Amino acid sequence: MDDPPQRTTAYFASKVVLQRPYVTIERCQAVLATPIRREQQSDGRWRHWGLVTLQGELGERIMRVVTLADGTLHNAFIDRSFRENDA
Repeated sequence: MDDPPQRTTAYFASKVVLQRPYVTIERCQAVLATPIRREQQSDGRWRHWGLVTLQGELGERIMRVVTLADGTLHNAFIDRSFRENDA
């Protein structure tokens, strides 16, 4: 039996993937499966940071994936300010 498709918000589908071609459902799912760090925002959403490999000279980067409380993808981007030791 196949897994159900990943749910996304309208914002994710209409803005995020169109403005950031490196954001794919598969990369987001990889971050969610093996996050480096995870924390809840004050609005109930969750931030997940994970390592992704990008093509070309970009190499490996940290991507932040924001989900709603139920796991629906809402936002994703390369987080240039991420520091692993920040709490």
